[in-house]
Amino acid sequence: MINTAVKAARRAAAVINRASFDIDRVIVTEKNNKDFVTDVDQAAEQAIIEVLSKAYPDHAFLGEESGASANAHDETEYTWIIDPIDGTTNFMHGFPQYAISIALSHRGVITQGIIYDPVHNDLFTATKGAGAYLNEKRIRVGKLDRISNALLATGYQTGNPKALHQYLEMYGVMAERSQGIRRAGSAALDLAYVACGRLDGFYEKGLKPWDIAAGALLVTEAGGIVGEFNGESEYLYKGDVIAGSPKIFGQMVGLLNQFA
Repeated sequence: MINTAVKAARRAAAVINRASFDIDRVIVTEKNNKDFVTDVDQAAEQAIIEVLSKAYPDHAFLGEESGASANAHDETEYTWIIDPIDGTTNFMHGFPQYAISIALSHRGVITQGIIYDPVHNDLFTATKGAGAYLNEKRIRVGKLDRISNALLATGYQTGNPKALHQYLEMYGVMAERSQGIRRAGSAALDLAYVACGRLDGFYEKGLKPWDIAAGALLVTEAGGIVGEFNGESEYLYKGDVIAGSPKIFGQMVGLLNQFA
């Protein structure tokens, strides 16, 4: 299944890479206030679904652009969770920080996850119980034990003044206590970077399952922890996420629990 997902991601990457050479021709639609979708997002998602549905015709889909397939319901055994371009705003501007995210849920548990960065040709993969990999090399979360030395990442819901106000409050708390914070614009890549130790922790509120699913599996399979702001584990559909190595995760929860 992971190999099929990789094939689907590379098919989508071909669509995205072709479009990236002529960004001015990309058709952009505003779904909500400051929440955009392009025709490339839609074409890339369709390419992914075509590959996966050909291999697994009975599987269901939950895509950022197409929503839930007709056969997706609580009793569905297999559901693919897809974000064709996580970081659409970056892609629209030619800013090279975006990725394809594909995860497989088996009876409600994420068992496969891939995040593919088509700009840098970085392929992150994870299978539940079998570890996490970057370009077929095993990866682990960072070894730092003090948040004062940690490099963190975050993000927020654009177009939501209340969310922005809280984001700035949280930023103040975390910036004062960490070595630095980055907001690069792709939660999927932020999670992948935590998994391989490029970042020590990540936090964000208001995410969707397709933003989180593959990256969360990468982090846990790389030895890290993912949870809500209060440390609980219902983050996938509640959307408030903290991820990090075990010691950094615990310190982040201690600081961010007030925003749960």
